Order: sequence, then C-alpha cells, then structure tokens
Amino acid sequence: METMERLTAEIFPRLFHFKKPAGTSRGVYTERRSWLVRLKADGHEGWGECAPLPKLSLDDVPDYEVVLRDVCADVARKGMVDTTRWARYPSMVFGLETALRHWERRTHALWDTPFSRGEEGICINGLIWMGSREDMYAQIRTKMEAGYRCVKLKIGAISFEEELELLRFVRRHFSAAEMELRVDANGAFLPREASDKLKRLAELDLHSIEQPIRAGQWEEMARLTATSPLPIAFDEELIGHCTRKEKQALLDTLRPQYVVLKPSLHGGFQGCREWIEEAERRGIGWWITSALESNIGLNAIAQWCATWQPKMPQGLGTGLLFTDNVPMPLEIRKDCLWYVADGHQ
Repeated sequence: METMERLTAEIFPRLFHFKKPAGTSRGVYTERRSWLVRLKADGHEGWGECAPLPKLSLDDVPDYEVVLRDVCADVARKGMVDTTRWARYPSMVFGLETALRHWERRTHALWDTPFSRGEEGICINGLIWMGSREDMYAQIRTKMEAGYRCVKLKIGAISFEEELELLRFVRRHFSAAEMELRVDANGAFLPREASDKLKRLAELDLHSIEQPIRAGQWEEMARLTATSPLPIAFDEELIGHCTRKEKQALLDTLRPQYVVLKPSLHGGFQGCREWIEEAERRGIGWWITSALESNIGLNAIAQWCATWQPKMPQGLGTGLLFTDNVPMPLEIRKDCLWYVADGHQ
C-alpha cells in the first residue's frame, strides 16, 4: 500500500450557473454550489464532486468544507472511503468514492460497460421543471418533439387543475404505451388531500408519483402506499436512513412501489447499493438519478448506473444544465445519455 500513503487531497469550491432557472418545490435554483475534490499520487489524479442540496441534504451543514477536509484527509490516509464513519455525509462519500475510482482507473470510464465503451446509451426521462403553465407546456412540447418516451413533471407550483391539464395534453398525443409519464410532488400534497389527488392522477395512466406528501409522516405514508391507485416512489423519504437496518425498517413499514436513488443524497455508491439490494428482496422497483451535480457527478452516477443494466428510464439528464459546466464526454441523443468513448479518457 506504499502508493496509497502518497495520496494527497485538494478541495476546489465551485459555483455553477444554470442555463435557465430550475424551479422546484423548494424554490428556484439559478446557481449550484459544489466542492470538487482531487486525489493525487504517482503522477495520476482522480476527481470527484461533493454537492449537497440546500435545505435537503443530510450533510447540508454550515461547516461543510471543514468536515470535507477531514473526510479527504481520512481517505488520503487510508486509501479508501470509510462509508460507515462518514455515513451522515453522503455527498462527501459520493465525491470521494468517485475521486478514488477515477484515480484507480485513470479514466472517466469508471467501470467497463457497454455504456463506458460508447456502445450503448442509457434511456433517461425528460425533466419538466416547475414554472408557469405556459413555460411547462413549452418544455413538454420540446421533450415530445425531441423523441422522449418518458417525461417527468415537477408538480406543485401551479394549480392542480392546470397540472392535470398539462398531463392531459400529453395523453391526447401519446398513450401510456407510447409515453411514460412520471410526476414528482416533492412532498407538496397535504395528507388530507393526497388520496383524492392520487386518484385523479391515476386516471391519466401515469407511471408513478414521487414523494406525494412530506417525508417523515410514516402513518399517513403507509396508508397511501397501501391504498393508492397510483404507484408511489420515495426520494426524500430515504434521506437520513444510513444503516442497512434502518433501510430495512423503512421499506418493511412503508412499502413503496419504487425508490429513486441519488448517490449524493442516499449514501454514495455503497449506500445506494444497499437500497437496491433491500428493495429487490421486497419486490420494490428502483431507478437512479442525479441531483443537479455538474458533469463530474453526472458522469460518475451514469457510469455506476450502467453497471446495473437498468431496464426503465433513469433520471440522468440534469448535469447538462450549466453554462459553465466541467467538460466531459457526455451527450444526449434523442432520449438517451451517451458517453462518447473516443472523446477523452
């Protein structure tokens, strides 16, 4: 392990700017703060991205960079990411897992897959951000014309009736067999109104709804997952459940139909692997998505996602949203994300 002892770590704060404001139920993002980390040894380097989401990530803490320095020093000393010790800092775990993998592989093709060789793309959903009715309608038209077979709408910003009309517009042009529709409420529904809204959404042959009510309301959520005519997917609900035992308890108690996994939020690659293993044991579906990282984070998530040979559309298009992104051999063709293997290694 002589080489590992020579590892050094550096941190580079970065502020990325969105090409277009990104509307969510937690506000509108115009910029994105990340910390890029670089591991170096023996003339090689490995880059990773640590990017907590404000007011959402478990590790959205005031002294983030101070803790990150401790994590980097620990990884440089041990030559590995101590996922147990740093479990409550998932975005840091993800960034250092990526940097170490990049350093070891000497290439941005972090795993050897048909995706990393440029032979296959990963099917992704087209993401419709919150906005005015006219803006969301324009986004939908653009995705439909681009050939997307799965569209995901962020809902909760305009009236529910207007959102239903947007979904009806898609259904007038495409059946459920032709276009998969997903919605993400980000916890916007009140428990008392959720059942009725889920019933009305189900009439439009939607694939699923992410996080219909706010996370942490286990009694109400268990009732919804047991009775909803529309499959429910968990995203925010998974945050903060770091041990395998905690993950088992959540899945056994709440029984979602799907889990939506973001390495930056849900424990890095190791933590998400546990979620997938426990979900599959219970017959729960899953897909993988990015969390507004730059291309460094997006590439790492896509490379890892490809190792699972996913069958359904994934959520991996959001890293291409910045005006000042980090160059990476990624591109979207029609409704698939591709790694251009001959771009640069």
